Amino acid sequence: MKKSQRSLFSRDEMYNLNVEILKKRGVSVDDIADIAFKQQSKWNDDISYSVCKESVDKILSLRDTFHILHLGAEIDRLTEEEAFEGPIQAVLASDLGMFGIDELFGLELAGMYGTIGKTNFGDIDVNKPGIVDTLNDSGKKSHKACHTFLDDIVGAIGAAASTRVAQIENENEARKDHRYVEQKLF
Repeated sequence: MKKSQRSLFSRDEMYNLNVEILKKRGVSVDDIADIAFKQQSKWNDDISYSVCKESVDKILSLRDTFHILHLGAEIDRLTEEEAFEGPIQAVLASDLGMFGIDELFGLELAGMYGTIGKTNFGDIDVNKPGIVDTLNDSGKKSHKACHTFLDDIVGAIGAAASTRVAQIENENEARKDHRYVEQKLF
């Protein structure tokens, strides 16, 4: 490692670096917020787009997201440059359906929000809404672009944000119950 390179970053720095790498790979925060909004809109007509965007921003500031996103984007970039040797280059470049390691990245990221996060990721992975479909198709149709990891990571960020929105909504509903008593946890 070069002496000038850092390995630890603040949440603000990680957020900015995540947004930068997504933009470089053709994805915006709004693209991901759209996924969360569409997924939560199925269950609640009163979902606010701004809460979905806020949740995406929160997910993008987390250290695990930072590590997963940057590693996945780097694997995709190296695949585009044909930097891998042997059969793994072809497996990555073709986004082989039986590979599954890219889905593990997605499951791990979405799993930060529990079983529902993983379930939401499964829905997004199968149905490929919005930018997830765009990434998946362009990665499979182009010999120059690889999104083997990025499509799953973006879908997982959307799933985690969607789950976070549902948790916020549930918390708000619980506080409306006349039996609710605020307690200090610490």
